[in-house]
Order: sequence, then C-alpha cells, then structure tokens
Amino acid sequence: MIETARLILRAWREEDVAPFHAMGQDAEVMRYLGAPTTWAGARDMVSEQIATAARFGRCLWVVERRSDAAFLGFCGVEPGPKGSPIDGVPEIGWRLVREAWGVGYATEAARAALRADWSRGSERVFAITVPANRRSWGLMERLGMTRVVGGDFDHPDLPPDHPLRPHILYRIDRPAHG
Repeated sequence: MIETARLILRAWREEDVAPFHAMGQDAEVMRYLGAPTTWAGARDMVSEQIATAARFGRCLWVVERRSDAAFLGFCGVEPGPKGSPIDGVPEIGWRLVREAWGVGYATEAARAALRADWSRGSERVFAITVPANRRSWGLMERLGMTRVVGGDFDHPDLPPDHPLRPHILYRIDRPAHG
C-alpha cells in the first residue's frame, strides 16, 4: 500500500470490479483507450492486476480517496506491453474516473507510484499514450518525463487500421537522489 496526503494506492479486490467496469462505461474516460469496458473485461483486468502484483510486486494499483474510500481509478507501474518498444520494462499508467479529473489526483498518485518504483531500484520508467491524449502526455511532462525522440510506435495490441494504434513514448530516469 502506498499513501499520500489524499490518496491510497492499494491492491485490487473483487469488489473493485463493479466501479472499474462503471469507469469503463464513461465515453470521455475511454476516449483514447478504446471501446467501453465489458463486465468480463473488467473482471479480467482485476485478475490480471492481482497476478501482476503477485509476480512483480507492483501493478496498476487501485487509487482510493483517503477521506471516503471512494474508488477513483488506478495508477502504478507494471511491465510494458508485449511486442512494444517497452516490452517487459517498467511502464507507469493511470486512469481515473472523470469526477476525479482536474484536482491533482493523477499527479499525486503518479508521483507516489514513481517514488515507490525508484525505491525498488528501477533506473527508468516509461509511459505511452496516443498523440491526441494531451491530458495524459501533459501529466507525463509535469512528472518530469520527456518524449523519446524516435520512440513513436504502433501499439501491437491494435489492428493496423485502428485510429488509436499510433503511440508516443515518454521516459524518466531515476533521480540522482532517488
């Protein structure tokens, strides 16, 4: 568990399937991520994150608001997508419910997730998004991440003609004092 002033990043539980599924029904949340999340997809994601945490000691943790234990989404570090330029290396990712946008929760959670990963000994962490997702790459830049020159790639999990297939790549190196 990772705690910040306003948030808790914690392991997934079975009861997270319903709020995760609900978040995946919001067209604005899913705008740059693809189709709405199915119930089966939500269950699979929760199971996958539980397995990732067991295997690697980290995952895309549930982000919960400390004041009321509300499910706000997820943020954390996991191995990058298979077949991508960051296959198996640390990738930070996040997704929050729309009601949690614009109040600094994503930045707070991502900074905490990065600190936790530095304490694990990671030398660098990557992040990916589609070029149109300005909110996401804006957060990457607020975190001190820089775009990898020549690092753009087509996401291997999407078909060649899919509009969300082109991705941009950002990275951050472990701070000298971290």
